[in-house]
Amino acid sequence: MPVSLTPNAIAAINAGDVNLKPLLQVLDIKVIGRSQETPRSQDRYRLLISDGASAQHAMLAVQLNDRVTSRQVDKGSIVQLVDYICSDVKGRKLIVVLNMETIIPHSETIGNPAMSTESDTEGQKLLSAPGNIPPPNRVVFNEPAIQHSVNRAPQRGVNIQNPVDSTPSFRPSVQPSYQPPLSYRNHGPIMKNEAPARIIPIAALNPYQGRWAIKARVTAKGEIRRYNNARGDGKVFSFDLLDSDGGEIRVTCFNAVVDRFYDVTEVGKVYLISKGSLKPAQKNFNHLKNEWEIFLESTSTVELCPDEDGSIPRQQFSFRPISDIENVENNSILDVIGVVTSVNPSVPILRKNGMETHRRILNLKDESGKAVEVTLWGDFCNRDGRQLEEMVDSAFYPVLAVKAGKVSDFSGKSVGTISSTQLFINPDFPEAHKLRNWFDHGGKETASLSISRDALPGGGSRNEIRKSVSQIKEEGLGRSDKPDWVTVKATISFIKTDSFCYTACPLMIGDKQCNKKVTQSGTNRWVCDRCNQESEECDYRYLLQVQIQDHTGLTWVTAFQESGEEIMGCPAKQLYTLKHELQNDEEFAEIVRNRLFHQYMLKLKIKEESYGDEQRVKMTVVKVDKVNYTSESKYLLDLLVRT
Repeated sequence: MPVSLTPNAIAAINAGDVNLKPLLQVLDIKVIGRSQETPRSQDRYRLLISDGASAQHAMLAVQLNDRVTSRQVDKGSIVQLVDYICSDVKGRKLIVVLNMETIIPHSETIGNPAMSTESDTEGQKLLSAPGNIPPPNRVVFNEPAIQHSVNRAPQRGVNIQNPVDSTPSFRPSVQPSYQPPLSYRNHGPIMKNEAPARIIPIAALNPYQGRWAIKARVTAKGEIRRYNNARGDGKVFSFDLLDSDGGEIRVTCFNAVVDRFYDVTEVGKVYLISKGSLKPAQKNFNHLKNEWEIFLESTSTVELCPDEDGSIPRQQFSFRPISDIENVENNSILDVIGVVTSVNPSVPILRKNGMETHRRILNLKDESGKAVEVTLWGDFCNRDGRQLEEMVDSAFYPVLAVKAGKVSDFSGKSVGTISSTQLFINPDFPEAHKLRNWFDHGGKETASLSISRDALPGGGSRNEIRKSVSQIKEEGLGRSDKPDWVTVKATISFIKTDSFCYTACPLMIGDKQCNKKVTQSGTNRWVCDRCNQESEECDYRYLLQVQIQDHTGLTWVTAFQESGEEIMGCPAKQLYTLKHELQNDEEFAEIVRNRLFHQYMLKLKIKEESYGDEQRVKMTVVKVDKVNYTSESKYLLDLLVRT
């Protein structure tokens, strides 16, 4: 079957024609940039395409990789480019194919293609290789092309009775690539072409594009974060985008670019964004399903667009049932929706860096028959937490959708807020309406098993194993391969005060504080062997040795930072200052005395460890709660009933 490739298509594409939808032939396919770490699904394929006269390299968008792996597109295939752009990469033209259709899977080479002058010269080797082009004394034509030339021959004085003998008259000529004239002004430097960049889907973005623009809605925006590393101090913030095709991508700004765009971007608004650079997404900090991340630069543009047609969704969710969260890996980011059944008061928490924040815990349940704790941090406690608490206190149980919550495996599985988390109270979408209908028609009375710390009859916890001090020793807890986790109701009877804290490294490693022990150098600076850096100041973290006792006996436990603060009721630095800098022994002793002989619910991690040649069982306090006497009474009553 004769096939007509689109004449001069390569030259037209190089000149900027993106509406041609040409028929072209694939002469070669090559994988580029493959490494052992790169998954095959993320391979980059480079094609050599031809219009019969000219040939040029083209990059295939990742979403079209299956066309190559399934052999729908192969060497010799005739394809139609449906969606494409042409980029200038290091002075060479490169076509990026975003969508195409295979017309004929396999065909002999058509025409006598030569590398386009707009493309690089690497493909000349391929075209000059034996078997890749017809013999020099033979020209391959397709039938419509010959007929077109014959019809025009009489005007040029060519004998049409013997077209074979007149072959030189029909040899197709290669149209030179379009070269736009240089644009000068009377004064000043040469101006670049500032025509608006073509708007493309987020899914089509790749580093091989020269000029692009995306139109998308801001769905989440983080706070400005400051950092310190070997390059010096800096600041950074990010925001997430969603377009009408459902594509998502994160945008990151550093330093001076933060000042330009932080106040400009607003969650819920639609923007036209261009002139940014694409880099691989850092999956440790970016949960979006996109292999790239946009970095805005000094030349980037962010323009507010009117949301006229509403074609871009306000938000995109991928909800997981609460029952699924139980098997999700720690630190995973996910979306969850449920009915809020209880909200705890907001409590102040001292962060590792010495800054105070707030924490509020609430409980969600859904149709899966499971419930989960959701921990709100910082501004979420007051902004959304207070509203939820008021609703629950008034006996109205709202539906809450959590976008981008972080899974924690501390004390079972729970979900916590991070900077990019968004909360939606009683949202207006189908999943929320379905959940509300279920809860109002029987779900409220349905028992749900918590994957966190579900309240069982008597006020216990599903993950809680209650033990007495004597049982810990008698049952040999902590001596197996895995640690034992138990809860003890005990009174604090003694606290060692000679060494109750240690000096810790305040430097950040990624988004976490180092916290390793530091030593003071001769220059009054603090040295960290782990970071191999010096700091002007150090942090003070609890390392408490506490004696606890109940009606069966007594034992020693260790309480680190968070647990130590719960026990002592103040930061470690405050106590250190009183004892070692102000030398106010009286006030220091008063604080310690006031913490003795209070009863707590202590969750312990018990594990045997090696100290030199000796094996010792170490008990670490991982959580401290005041005794809820109502719940404890129910628990004791339940024990009496069962016995």
